[in-house]
Amino acid sequence: MQEQLISLPIKAKDKRKENKVFFSKLRKKPPKQLDYLMQELHDAEFSRTDCLDCANCCKTTGPLFTKKDITRISKHLKMKEIQFMDAYLHLDEENDYVLKTLPCPFLGHDNCCSIYDVRPKACKEFPHTDRKKFHQISNLTLKNVAICPAAFNIVEEMKRRIHI
Repeated sequence: MQEQLISLPIKAKDKRKENKVFFSKLRKKPPKQLDYLMQELHDAEFSRTDCLDCANCCKTTGPLFTKKDITRISKHLKMKEIQFMDAYLHLDEENDYVLKTLPCPFLGHDNCCSIYDVRPKACKEFPHTDRKKFHQISNLTLKNVAICPAAFNIVEEMKRRIHI
């Protein structure tokens, strides 16, 4: 897995132009069954991929924390919301709450998340490859293929299956 993670940003960069063209066409004319196809590709990839072997998303990027996330997680940690925010979060340039530090402070040495059952919505949904109206999040997907080997594989299979 480590070799794959080292080569992933290079492979993603090599495919970036091709992917941008593909997603541009996809946004203009999404296939009728795109959401079903994406669910199928997502399910197939994650039947082969164990996120615990990787956890690159937790090591290299931080999720956005919604107000609901902050309330739920701080309650779980038996902290006041302001204490949780002071300890772990800061406002970014877009006024979103994000982690102060990476890797994620809730990621264990075994790649397990210590707050998995109450994790942020963004973590639950990552890499967003099974999201409805998938064609609308192409910019996010372009970023995620450089972070997540599963997202990279899903996009490559998607390009093989969809001819635009």
